[in-house]
Formats: sequence, C-alpha cells, structure tokens
Amino acid sequence: MATVADVMTRDVRSMTPQDTLGDAAKLMDELNVGVVPICDGERLVGVVTDRDIVVRGLARDADPAHGKLADVMSGHVRTARQDDDLDDVLAEMASAQIRRMPVVDGQDRLVGILSIGDIAAKRPEEEGDVGQSLGGISSPAEPDRSGPEGVQGRSPASS
Repeated sequence: MATVADVMTRDVRSMTPQDTLGDAAKLMDELNVGVVPICDGERLVGVVTDRDIVVRGLARDADPAHGKLADVMSGHVRTARQDDDLDDVLAEMASAQIRRMPVVDGQDRLVGILSIGDIAAKRPEEEGDVGQSLGGISSPAEPDRSGPEGVQGRSPASS
C-alpha cells in the first residue's frame, strides 16, 4: 500500500493570515506554485490559491499591497495525514475536485502538501489512477458561493 508520505512534498513554505495578497502572489511566482498553505504558527488554518487572489481579491477591488490573505483564503480545507492510503486520498481529491491537499500531523501542524503532480512524478505506475482522478477533478463544478470559507469538507481540526 502506497501512503501519502511516499509522494508528498515536504518542507513547504507557508504564510500567515495577515500577509498580503501581493506577497502571496510573489511567493507563488518565486516557487512556481498555485497554492500556499496559511498557518498560525505551525498550525494549518487555511490555504490560498492563485485563483483566490484574483477572483476573491482583485475582483472585489482588494489592494494587493494591503489586502490580507485572511480575507480571501479558504479556511475549511480538506487535509491528509502522512499514513493515509494514497488511493483513498486520490479518490477524495477527485470527488472534491481539488488538485492539492495539505498534509498535517495529529496536532494539525503542516508537514507537507500532496498534489496530483507529486503522484504523477513520483509514482508513474499510478498514471491511470492519476488520469482518472484528474478527469474527475477537471469536470465542471457548481459555483462556490460560500464566501471566504471556500471549500467545504473536513477542516484541519476534524481531520
């Protein structure tokens, strides 16, 4: 059985809810990523994506230099644990239509992140499962009108 720990990215950079939209965009550009975990100390409290910055931030006229990540981040995110079965997590990602999932420990401390790209690059034998999951993730979704809380599901505290 392959686990999340087998393929996840470790030593992930994070930001705080008080960091700005502009700072997050710069970090995403520097790291060539589309998501940044948001932590209060070491504890995961949300994530912000490039889409959050544009759609929730700029489309609402937020100032990139002063707008806070707390105002646009998804505060209720699905998470995985290092010892979770990779196939189960991949199925959950497809079902929830998400491409990346933070990995936390028992105290909701960020220990890594899992992406479809991680699985494809590090587990080529899972290529069929990745393709099937990506198809599920990429299918049209209903608009999310829930506000800054974003993705509904298992919160870091309940995972």
